Amino acid sequence: MAEFSEMVRTADFKTEKHVPVIECPDKVKADQVFEVNVGVGKEVDHPNTTEHHIRWIRLYFLPEGAKFPFEVATVEFTVHGESVDGANKGPVYTHHAAAVRMKTSQAGTLVALSYCNIHGLWRSSKALAVG
Repeated sequence: MAEFSEMVRTADFKTEKHVPVIECPDKVKADQVFEVNVGVGKEVDHPNTTEHHIRWIRLYFLPEGAKFPFEVATVEFTVHGESVDGANKGPVYTHHAAAVRMKTSQAGTLVALSYCNIHGLWRSSKALAVG
């Protein structure tokens, strides 16, 4: 059986539609709330259909020098056009993007994981300075 880390894929979000994109300031003030936007399909659209969709995105923060990350948020996308009338005939679709507000007293790295129901787990990260 493969190690879990071997199942998580990475790539450049500009060419790969499954990679989560983290958007926030590069530097924030200590203990002041800021917004982090995370989504999939920024440069290359990801389908959002009953058959092929992003199920969830998780955002973590790993403070500098820490051994383990903190889970900041989990966002689930639970409707993709499914209906009693059949696939992609429903009136509601979620969009695979979210805004999270957080604060930290330490610099570190934001890490996002996304899960595609067909293509599995994808990861990206962004350094965050505090000053």
